[in-house]
Amino acid sequence: MPRLNKVLFVVNRSKAGAEVLANELAELAQSCGCTAEITLEYPVPERLFEGIDLCTVVGGDGTLLGVVESASERSIPVLGVNLGRLGFIANFSPDNVKDHFKGILSGEFNHRNLSILTCLGCCAKQVYALNDIVIKARSSRLIRLEVHCEDELMNTYHADGLIFSTPTGSTAYSLSAGGPIVHPSARVIVVTPINPHTLSNRAIVLDDFHVLKVSLLGEPADVQVSADGQEILPAVTNFPIQIRIEPNRSLPLVLPTGYSHYYVLRNKLRWTGDAFYRQARD
Repeated sequence: MPRLNKVLFVVNRSKAGAEVLANELAELAQSCGCTAEITLEYPVPERLFEGIDLCTVVGGDGTLLGVVESASERSIPVLGVNLGRLGFIANFSPDNVKDHFKGILSGEFNHRNLSILTCLGCCAKQVYALNDIVIKARSSRLIRLEVHCEDELMNTYHADGLIFSTPTGSTAYSLSAGGPIVHPSARVIVVTPINPHTLSNRAIVLDDFHVLKVSLLGEPADVQVSADGQEILPAVTNFPIQIRIEPNRSLPLVLPTGYSHYYVLRNKLRWTGDAFYRQARD
């Protein structure tokens, strides 16, 4: 990568130490000849993304999700510093980012292009999501959703809702609903029912080129549609909607040196593996 010239820092002021860390990194960027801008605004104004070479998010996964649409539209690499609890997408710790930031500014970093979901028909504009698009009941009532894959009926679900997730989102809501863990470089889309009435209805994994059409068999007022946890407004009244992996858009996520997806899973999900046997040997 060429040397970076302009860095935007998106800061979640509710996280302890976020503003202090952002100021330290901004000073470091300026000492390396870069232009640095810090924003505490949310949503982040679109104008701030113009001409940016790197978007550094200081907060956590939730903060990072707020820049996905703007950054992916312009193919801006995103670096996430985790000051939250879990942090599957924001992969840098405060200490780690300080140690490597000069090298990153000089263009010495690896990144992974993460798939982006798109939803059409649910509102006036096209909607994008890094983790998932969720259709679910507003109340405790079950809803019926019919899903077609291209022109073929895939299934009719009688459930609390459906989760359509990217590989990145497979460790988010989909995982808690019983969906599979998918490697982030896989080219797939995962459909996971939420509390299905029929227990044989399980998550299904499809190639990412498929276009899914979702029809609601009931009143639209009974459901809500969200993208990365944010409800899509106005209220959905125009089913069917179309969901797919966007073929012409992805999010370049900056990865720490020596990054291991499997280490992240073991650490974040507290997998013990052969801990019992290691203790026995010790």
